[in-house]
Amino acid sequence: MSRLVFILVAVLLALPAVAQEARVPPPSREAIHFSFAPIVKKAAPAVVNVYSRRIIHAQSPLFNDPFFRRFFGQGAPFGMQRERVQNSLGSGVIVDPSGLIVTNHHVIKDAEEIRVVLSDRREFEAKVLLSDEQSDLAVLKIDAHGERLPTLPLGDSDTLEVGDLVLAIGNPFGVGQTVTSGIVSALARAVGVGDFRSFIQTDAAINPGNSGGALVDLDGKLVGINTAIFSRSGGSVGIGFAIPTAMVRMVLQAARSGGRIVRPWLGASVQAVTADLSESLHLPHPEGVLVKDVMPGSPAAQAGLRIGDVILAVNGRAIEDPDGLHFRIVTQPIGKPARLDYWRAGTEVTTSLTLVAPPETPPRDLEELDGHYPFAGATVGNLNPAFDGELGFDPTQRGVAVESVAGGSPAARLGLEHGDILASLDRRPIKTVAQLQSMLAAAAAPWTLTVKRQGRLLSVTVR
Repeated sequence: MSRLVFILVAVLLALPAVAQEARVPPPSREAIHFSFAPIVKKAAPAVVNVYSRRIIHAQSPLFNDPFFRRFFGQGAPFGMQRERVQNSLGSGVIVDPSGLIVTNHHVIKDAEEIRVVLSDRREFEAKVLLSDEQSDLAVLKIDAHGERLPTLPLGDSDTLEVGDLVLAIGNPFGVGQTVTSGIVSALARAVGVGDFRSFIQTDAAINPGNSGGALVDLDGKLVGINTAIFSRSGGSVGIGFAIPTAMVRMVLQAARSGGRIVRPWLGASVQAVTADLSESLHLPHPEGVLVKDVMPGSPAAQAGLRIGDVILAVNGRAIEDPDGLHFRIVTQPIGKPARLDYWRAGTEVTTSLTLVAPPETPPRDLEELDGHYPFAGATVGNLNPAFDGELGFDPTQRGVAVESVAGGSPAARLGLEHGDILASLDRRPIKTVAQLQSMLAAAAAPWTLTVKRQGRLLSVTVR
């Protein structure tokens, strides 16, 4: 007992000394005054406010009255329509001294006038060089007439790690330029915004008005474009998303080379690897994506991929799901080899993959349907790898899809939408545009049309 008491007394006597030793003073004055201010001073001037203005045509509320509809139908006469000006506010980032600015597509969508205001209150009119709905990115151009413009250098989003400190800079709620700090909460996050869903998640406060603003690392470099938040109230709850600069670089390159984005084509369709699949494939743990189809002559076929292979990584970057593979493919340069790691029959294999532009085979053959049919006003085309990519479809999808629908047309009243696949007419499968035109010429009312929309089949009979 006496030995135990002696040990306890010794420990208790040592505690104050240990505690005192832990309370060491800061090593320098700079450590006391640690601040993000030097980073903000470099980065903030390159973050701008983007004001867009669009005109919306709306009919008078009088035309909701059935009495007026008896005389004018569903639409108001042109002279009795009202015009409403809609203004929106977002942010942008100057990435080139020539005046190139990156922002979100949704910030400037359908804008008739765009103005950019710098942090020093200089104002410029901007024109759109490229606006891409699939990536939700846009590139604007301002003419500074020789004036010096601040710029923010692009960093490498692939070097980010969960837990890294980042700053979000933008103009939330129009209150003025605001800087918030946080960490990278997750990487390659797939959320329901955009078609290339591999976002940086951060808990740095992002609010309406921050869209198009900068996510900056502690080297003062741009690593993402703030795009969306998860919120039930409209305000920040610490879950914000940014588009990685790996995607920004691809869109910028397209803007500099003529304003057209050509996304690389792999020529394979894949699915996620579940725990059960992982066990049957003898993988050490669930990872990668399973190849379920390979198109003959495609880059995937030329690289030696087969049905049943599991793609593990592209250029050393691990692939966790189909969205992750899609992101890695579309951000690769066309014509340059990439390293591909995959799993086959219990062995990891490495090969080289050279991506190409998606082919227009079979020919798209876009046609606007006309005549006394309920589908008149829809422009349709044959699906092929290029058309699939534009619509965000599986690259092996075939058939006839709706490219656009003219406003007020029979097809619009029927409810056809961009991206609908015309599956069948009067229960006969539709395979090509030419076949559809022949079927329409021979058919008579009533028509039964089946449409595939976002994986669901919808049928309607028109009399």
